[in-house]
Amino acid sequence: MCRRHACHYRVAVKIISGGQTGVDRAALDVALKHGIDCGGWCPAGRLDEFGRIPDEYPLRELETGGFTERTLQNVKDSDGTVIIHPGQLSGGTEQTVRFCQELRQPHELIDASQFSPENGAKLISDFTHKYKIEILNVAGPRQSEWADGYGYAFRVFDRALKSIRSKSTSRSKR
Repeated sequence: MCRRHACHYRVAVKIISGGQTGVDRAALDVALKHGIDCGGWCPAGRLDEFGRIPDEYPLRELETGGFTERTLQNVKDSDGTVIIHPGQLSGGTEQTVRFCQELRQPHELIDASQFSPENGAKLISDFTHKYKIEILNVAGPRQSEWADGYGYAFRVFDRALKSIRSKSTSRSKR
């Protein structure tokens, strides 16, 4: 219905990430919790920082390539990227921003030191609506780089998806 009638409020059709521990994994867990399509590319061998990404995450393995190639492919395959970080960009998180800029892809930076989970959720909702995001890539630091990243990102995405769904439901009843 939304595709034919240009609904302003709707949930991104799919959430993708690289499946790394931390922010990536939180986004996938929230999508699975809410029954939202999810996936993305992961490195050959389903590698994460602690070993292997569990099979419960519906990710596609690159035939060759590691974390950088995975990050690039997920940016390419999305309509936009949300990057959640603790105030400093570094490593793969910083590389994600560079790929978004090089490819001229919309991206939203959410600094956890500046935004509450509620405000972060609103930024995501506004971003997905503004750019009509159907495939949303999510990136951020791995668990070893930001121990609180998973929890913060989970709260942000859980609130964002609930908010978007309730707006979508109330709008479709009009």
